[in-house]
Amino acid sequence: MISSCSRLNTIEFLIKSSQHLQVSPIVKYSAFSFFADRFLPSLPPFIKGASSLNWLLQPVTESTLQLFVLISIWISSKIHDSKPLSVASLKFLADNSINEQHFTNRNFLEAVCKQIHWEVLFMQVLNFEIGTANIAFSFLDELWIQIKGVAKVGELINFEACMEIMDLLYEKEETAFLYRSPHSLAASILVVSYVMTVPKQKWEFPVLAWVNFAASCKEEDIIKMATEILKHVLEPC
Repeated sequence: MISSCSRLNTIEFLIKSSQHLQVSPIVKYSAFSFFADRFLPSLPPFIKGASSLNWLLQPVTESTLQLFVLISIWISSKIHDSKPLSVASLKFLADNSINEQHFTNRNFLEAVCKQIHWEVLFMQVLNFEIGTANIAFSFLDELWIQIKGVAKVGELINFEACMEIMDLLYEKEETAFLYRSPHSLAASILVVSYVMTVPKQKWEFPVLAWVNFAASCKEEDIIKMATEILKHVLEPC
């Protein structure tokens, strides 16, 4: 139903929108979890079911998906930010980014402002499951803080590189499934970032053994996943 091209375009739209809105990493990756991990896989079976709001999904266009991207960011901001994103900032971005005027007129503003139609539909597709405690970014952030506390080499791990790897894994449809195992993925991304950003002469810290212990993951799982990540990170564009 959703082509690979449309999926990639909406994932890139989420990344660019997060940058434009200057949201925090936890807001960005919670939005990723809502949209890419939950909404997109749940959308096809939801459309087949009965819903009073299904008419809004006829058809599912790329502009529709972009609108749901903004809704995912907005919901995430309301969960994590003491001062959530304003409706005006979302409206401005929609006006300048979403092609179909149907989504950028006053009705869109009113719908978002009153939390009706589009947000309700988004929540219905997610079956109202909007928890963010079990996402890879949260575990990765926690591991990064922990390793900096136990080893000086932890300060050399580039956390920006970790987040760039997360973005890449979301962009590639064939690696998005890795987010189903958030603990193992977080540990694997930290290992990959360690290998890629820490100078080789500083590799005295047993990072693999440490993440196995800290994340309670099996070493073979981390090695397999880290190898898969490196394959995609290092492949030619």
